[in-house]
Amino acid sequence: MSARRLLKAAEAIREVVSMAILTEVRDPRVQNVTVLGVEVTPDMREAKVLVSIMGSESQQRTVLNGLQNSVGFLQSKIADRIETRYVPRLSFVMDEGVKKSVAVQQILEQIAKERQAKGKEQPAHHDDDDDIDDIDDQDGIDDQDDMDLEDIDQDNELGDETSGDETPGDPPRKI
Repeated sequence: MSARRLLKAAEAIREVVSMAILTEVRDPRVQNVTVLGVEVTPDMREAKVLVSIMGSESQQRTVLNGLQNSVGFLQSKIADRIETRYVPRLSFVMDEGVKKSVAVQQILEQIAKERQAKGKEQPAHHDDDDDIDDIDDQDGIDDQDDMDLEDIDQDNELGDETSGDETPGDPPRKI
């Protein structure tokens, strides 16, 4: 099966599974689940559903157990909504990407706090507009002078387009 077709099938499975988890799964253990993606084998017999679950480690294990128990129901939903030769066997896997990104954010915040405590305060946001103003100031020309030069250039462009012997209503003539 082509890679594009596999991606389309994976996206369709992701949509069906995420909507079914959100609206139709009645298991009270299945809460705070986000379906991030689906990886389908080339023969379409198996699909790995990547999920993010909010909560502690024990809550995450409980939710994964609830999802594993609802696999049959979710596969029947896939069979109802997607026409394929085989209904893929689902397996749920925790995606650690969100957890890792939160950990990296916390580390970066800790580093920023330590720098502030040591007195090596780094600006949190660097404005590129300030750099442009600094460059303009270094050219030795006043900003007002820059504006006047632009006005002169525009006037010259307008003067080049027409000759002086035309009336205001006539179209411009080329010489």
